[in-house]
Amino acid sequence: MGQARQATRLSRVAGRCEVCGAETPKWVGRCPECGEWGSVIEVEVSRAPAGRVGSLAASSPGAARPVPIAEVDSLGARRLPTGLAEVDRVLGGGLVAGSVTLVGGEPGIGKSTLLLQVLGAMAAGGVRSLLVSAEESAEQVRLRADRLGALDDGLFVVSETSLPYALGHIDAISPDLVVVDSIQTIFDPDAPGAPGSVGQVRDCTQTLVRVAKERFIATVLVGHVTKDGQLAGPRTLEHIVDTVLQFEGERHHALRLLRALKHRFGPTDDLGLFEMTAAGLQGVSDASALLLTDRCIGQPGSVVAPVLDGARPMLVEVQALVGESSHAVMPRRSAQAFDNGRLAMLTAVLQRRLGVELAGRDVFASIAGGVRIDETGADLALVLAIASATRGLAVAAHTVALGEVGLGGEVRSVPQAPRRLAEAARLGFRVAIVPRSTPEVAGLRLVRVCAVAEAMEHLFPTDLPATNRAQVRELPDDKMRGDH
Repeated sequence: MGQARQATRLSRVAGRCEVCGAETPKWVGRCPECGEWGSVIEVEVSRAPAGRVGSLAASSPGAARPVPIAEVDSLGARRLPTGLAEVDRVLGGGLVAGSVTLVGGEPGIGKSTLLLQVLGAMAAGGVRSLLVSAEESAEQVRLRADRLGALDDGLFVVSETSLPYALGHIDAISPDLVVVDSIQTIFDPDAPGAPGSVGQVRDCTQTLVRVAKERFIATVLVGHVTKDGQLAGPRTLEHIVDTVLQFEGERHHALRLLRALKHRFGPTDDLGLFEMTAAGLQGVSDASALLLTDRCIGQPGSVVAPVLDGARPMLVEVQALVGESSHAVMPRRSAQAFDNGRLAMLTAVLQRRLGVELAGRDVFASIAGGVRIDETGADLALVLAIASATRGLAVAAHTVALGEVGLGGEVRSVPQAPRRLAEAARLGFRVAIVPRSTPEVAGLRLVRVCAVAEAMEHLFPTDLPATNRAQVRELPDDKMRGDH
């Protein structure tokens, strides 16, 4: 009886959300953290007797001891290069031994292809690697490996969904690198919940993290994403792992982007670029050249903008199309690859501050090449592209535009402008329309403006007769007013 009472005191019943992993003192119908209904289940939580926690931690032989931080061995230098330059760029040099990386992305975007190329390259470099394929058979993996040239004796593959068996294979092979594809299809028969449930995913991840830390095995987990692009499963997964990578891109474009959402061993401001080819994913060292390859010179509604994704500058072509609307009361404002609300705001600025007549006209805007822009550095380029499409006048081919546009029509500075403009100068652009505060950049002549009206005056002269305006784009570049 005494032992039963002691056991009762050492445990308690609490509520735990299966969606976000939040705990509550008791069961509730709706999770107070994520707001999901019916996601809280009752769980038994163990606890140490009051007054004994400190003594247990101090007296336990296996307990960690505080040490001066200067005496702690750094894991940052113990990296395993992946053999793919763009992946190493994002990871800061490679995978860290004992780290756990979670890779997310939409189905079919190329996660399995990318990781199989990493496994093949690392195995060829002498890294003993194991792929636990929980979604495909070993024969399917072999067919892909043939196409990618990822066949090496140091790469092992097993089709397995049971966590205990997968751990057994890790014991037998003793790999330096383990890839689990995917964590949502791995299950532990001894843990509660159905395969793929939030509890199963969390428990399996925690077990794999513990094994990775104990044996210094670099571990990569593939995760599914929800319809809105978020990693599926409990949000606690992002806190359990060391690194979270997002692999994204448009299905109808060859360009793929790899970015770090979280990285305990380095910064998260770099970007990896890949091009999907018949031979797999090829790293893109010059993104600007790729994105501007098929640019049509002399086309109204097209302006080049130097943007920044993380720490990587690149040039993108901002395109706009303006046409008569069949819904005069509510014309369309449609944006592809950037925020639709920002397009509506910038068209309102053009109408109100510059008198550009867009009422009763549909406005479509996009970024060519499959890149999505979530910053304001392309505002000026977008405004000028819309004005160019409205007037039917093309912007000079060697001109770029950079700046944020405010509600008053003013042009504001953006971060790291010299770095962006240096990329434009490298690709041969000669003129840049920029905010007044922009410093000089070698190889570029800067046209500094304080408002959108000044930029339009440089590009679209209003003092020419209407019959001559259509000929402006035919004049030599050095005769354009934007070049004075």
